[in-house]
Amino acid sequence: MNQGPLTEEEIEWLDDVLLKHATERSIMDVAEMDGLLTAILSGPKEVGPEATFAAFWGGEGDQPLWDSEEELKTFVALTFRHIHDIAERLSSYPEQYEPLFGVSVVEEQEFTIVEEWCFGYMRGVMLWEVTPLPEELVAELEPIALHGLEEKFTDLESLSHEAFVESIEKIKPAALNILAYWQNRQPAAVH
Repeated sequence: MNQGPLTEEEIEWLDDVLLKHATERSIMDVAEMDGLLTAILSGPKEVGPEATFAAFWGGEGDQPLWDSEEELKTFVALTFRHIHDIAERLSSYPEQYEPLFGVSVVEEQEFTIVEEWCFGYMRGVMLWEVTPLPEELVAELEPIALHGLEEKFTDLESLSHEAFVESIEKIKPAALNILAYWQNRQPAAVH
């Protein structure tokens, strides 16, 4: 593998910068960024850096006012490193791919938080520009959409604890199945 995953310190730095520059329309943390990037890298077409960064901040023209040139350069460098790590895992080592879910500790018990990642993933799906989505993709997206679309929250709240845990366990396989779906429909490269 090339550069490998970001360190915990680098992830925390990105989290701090994303939160500092967050707006109602932007992504809020690295988990949401990871979901967005995974969807972009798993989708039917290449999405360029400009569209990707615009999606981070809510749209074209919504770029933050950076504190310094150094902050911008570090943000871009770490983001590209993370993109390359995700891309390499998805294309060459899918068994090593792990969504970057959040974790919360309550009364010394650790809980996995998937909502931010799923919201980011669904934001990335919007960049696919495929309307309507094929039926098999709608079914595969269901576990991610359940946690990543506000209109699904009523369904989510009605789940039993066991069904809720099971829905979380379906997210990673769904993301890998979606990747496989689009990979199987890509035209072969001509050399």
